[in-house]
Amino acid sequence: MVRQLTHPDILEALDAHAEEFDFLLVPGFKNSGPEHWQSFWERDVGGFNRISQRRWDQRDIELWIDAISRSLSDCNHPAILIGHSLGALASACVIAQKNPDVVGAMFVAPAEPLRFEAEDRIPMERLCVPTSLVASHNDNLLRFSRARHFADTWGSDFVDLGEAGHINSEAGFGRWPYGLTILVELCDRIKLEQESLVSAV
Repeated sequence: MVRQLTHPDILEALDAHAEEFDFLLVPGFKNSGPEHWQSFWERDVGGFNRISQRRWDQRDIELWIDAISRSLSDCNHPAILIGHSLGALASACVIAQKNPDVVGAMFVAPAEPLRFEAEDRIPMERLCVPTSLVASHNDNLLRFSRARHFADTWGSDFVDLGEAGHINSEAGFGRWPYGLTILVELCDRIKLEQESLVSAV
């Protein structure tokens, strides 16, 4: 169903990028339910894998970081992390560790680190790979100004979705085909940076 709602050009571009990148979904606290856009993408689009862990109901960001690291070891290509809420924060932490298996990330509705006692764990410097941060004006888990601050600090492209809640199923973001457009744009940016590095050698 996601494929039916998504423009064919976006799907074609996504399929091409999937030949070079692994798309790794990083859900937030309590995992993403069956009506969440991450679950729809995993089921309906193809090319997406989800991190696995057993303790989704524990507020320990280290569990998420460890789960990402384990999942990266199973990837066949350089990975792009697609994190929601706590998963977005954990993804930023993994990138800050300069893991060579990660080439980019899409942070969707990052949660407030204070909610997870993770404020001292979150990187506060520019990240070393291209990233995009998608935020909402009325997200009850993070102030919009704080989301913009993270984007500025991490060097992320900033996507303002307006009044979009926590950008989850409860806020009406089920299949979310526009999210795939954001992901393709990020992939394009990663490819451009890679080509620039090669040409500079």
